[in-house]
Amino acid sequence: MTALAQRLKDRYFVNDHHPYRLFEREVERHLRPEHALLDAGCGRTAPVLAAYRGRARRLIGVDMVPFENVASDLELHNGDLGSMPTIQSSTIDVVMARSVMEHVTDPAAVYAEMYRVLKPGGVFIFLTANLYDYASIVARVIPNRLHPWIVSKTEGRAEEDVFPIAYRTNTRRSVYRWSRQAGFDVERCDYLGQYPSYFMFNGFLFLLATGYEKVIGSVPALHFLRGWIMATLRKPAAQAR
Repeated sequence: MTALAQRLKDRYFVNDHHPYRLFEREVERHLRPEHALLDAGCGRTAPVLAAYRGRARRLIGVDMVPFENVASDLELHNGDLGSMPTIQSSTIDVVMARSVMEHVTDPAAVYAEMYRVLKPGGVFIFLTANLYDYASIVARVIPNRLHPWIVSKTEGRAEEDVFPIAYRTNTRRSVYRWSRQAGFDVERCDYLGQYPSYFMFNGFLFLLATGYEKVIGSVPALHFLRGWIMATLRKPAAQAR
């Protein structure tokens, strides 16, 4: 991050309002010490899941990538989110997924599987990219094979941790559609914004993007252009599949 970008970030963006923090607070709002928490798409080292040590009875993660340097108190399973045979039905209280749903190619299967593993009354909370964000629009134009190199240069993320995007459930309309098809009730589905992380390498571009974010964040009719969607879906307490 350039010095100008850092100054702008510190001045105009409060860290507590970052979508990651808001997502964590939403998970904490629903999580109880006696609960089983499932991190759908937990990553190689399951860092988000590990942060909930001591706040849930079971910490379970599922991902397709090989796991690395993970503590033994985390229950980790390799597999696809659309089919998790190692997770029994109606055994999970809270499912969370951060920056995962944009990679899902079969939303019907994933939503149905999250519904299956949740207990009646359980919640599925996810934070994902908004299809109408400028970064998502650019990402759709650029071939997936180039994404690892671009993200490594703009965000500093390791190329091996950049995965193909699909954007099959990345609008409010699609979230509602897939949720209802699976049987979920949608408790919330909000647009969230953050500092323009893709322009941290250039202070002038960061300044322009900051102005854009402030405008769309202050005009309700333009919220659909913000960078993130956060949804909380509940499996009805009176029904079980």
